[in-house]
Amino acid sequence: MGQQISEQQVLAALSRVQEPELGGDLVSRRMIKNVQVDGSVVSFTVELTTPACPLKGQIRSEVEAAVLAIPGVTEVKVEFSANVRQHAGIPEQAVIPGVANVIAVAAGKGGVGKSTVAANLAVALAQEGASVGLLDADVFGPSLPLMLGITGQPNAVSDENGQAVMLPLEGYGIKTISVGFLIDENQPVIWRGPMVSQLLRQFLYQVAWAPLDYLIIDMPPGTGDIALTLAQSLPLTGAVIVTTPQTVATIDVIKAMEMFKKVNVPLIGVVENMAYFLAPDTGTRYDIFGSGGAQRVATQLNVPLLGQIPLGMAVRAGGDSGHPAVISDAPDAYAEVFREVARQVAGRISIMKYAGSAQS
Repeated sequence: MGQQISEQQVLAALSRVQEPELGGDLVSRRMIKNVQVDGSVVSFTVELTTPACPLKGQIRSEVEAAVLAIPGVTEVKVEFSANVRQHAGIPEQAVIPGVANVIAVAAGKGGVGKSTVAANLAVALAQEGASVGLLDADVFGPSLPLMLGITGQPNAVSDENGQAVMLPLEGYGIKTISVGFLIDENQPVIWRGPMVSQLLRQFLYQVAWAPLDYLIIDMPPGTGDIALTLAQSLPLTGAVIVTTPQTVATIDVIKAMEMFKKVNVPLIGVVENMAYFLAPDTGTRYDIFGSGGAQRVATQLNVPLLGQIPLGMAVRAGGDSGHPAVISDAPDAYAEVFREVARQVAGRISIMKYAGSAQS
């Protein structure tokens, strides 16, 4: 009869596995939970910093190999959980109760597909197991109700303090609020800046968001007064900037990124939308809007290029029909590209949080 495998042996083996993004081993980072040994079968849980961890597959293969190297182990059962922590450095009075991270999705100019990226990023994070909210702050062009196929008006309820709060509408596993739910879709929003700022503050602090791992904010395009006010006042974990490849877009995106830097909002990275077109009949690639623009911006400002989303008919059709591309299996919906962008965003936030907590 072989020697009994101990929990200490398992932890010793796992202490040689490094967290591939944050550094440090999994045991000292307290990521290993609930180790159980049943004869020759070892099971445990790896607690990630986000359910959308981009390197989950690598972690799984490395922990399995490490434990299988223990004499007598014949099978390893790995489960994953996640603990998405509050981002360090947000002033306490600005924190939205129960919301761990607030992500601005912004663009230097209109027409680059910012709302498409915001909607699909939110749904993709929810698909990965995160709790997600989506706030449509593009009040003069609220497109998220159409893109998500959500209609209706938010109901008001009283919270535990007796204060009135709005219940966000839900679709595709995410909570959503938009001025588009409150006005006739055919009527223009002709409010001045202070009214818009007041409404957006209500959307932040008088909506029943909690609990959320990520609140995605679809920002107004450009660097105008409302965008700047939001960037200054929101409790932002960081900003994702959307651009297309051509120079006229990347010039404006640099201005947007500089705006966030001036108000001390970290830049999570750049997403290149409509990066290229693959002809469905021949597979030929066409760089309709040029190429390499987002990479040049990312290199210039020393931030990651989080992904390149091709131009796809199904992406456009999904936005028009209320069925986000990331839920589609059409080849030109590029659902896996959107999901990988979501993983890169989540992974980058984990790295930023670790750096922030290490410095504090």
